[in-house]
Amino acid sequence: MKWAAVIEYVADAGKVAEFRPAHRVYLTSLIENGQLVVAGPFLDDFGALIVYEAADVGAAELLLKADPFHAAGVFAKWTIRPWKTVFGNPALLPPHG
Repeated sequence: MKWAAVIEYVADAGKVAEFRPAHRVYLTSLIENGQLVVAGPFLDDFGALIVYEAADVGAAELLLKADPFHAAGVFAKWTIRPWKTVFGNPALLPPHG
């Protein structure tokens, strides 16, 4: 099942930049494990949208909390909601990395 996390970042751009490489390595590992559908930051520096593949909301939250951004305190708050893919266009999505 898919779970969409709308995440708000702390207002410390330096902290976000410092931990971004580890965060992206972690997201790459989730792709490799079939646990990440799509992820990316909002362009207004609010935070990010991450869609996980997980059995339930608890498992999705464990994935979020295992993220280096969470450990570093970048994730200020979040909401995780069940999400259903109805339409998608892979041609409009960038490759990961």
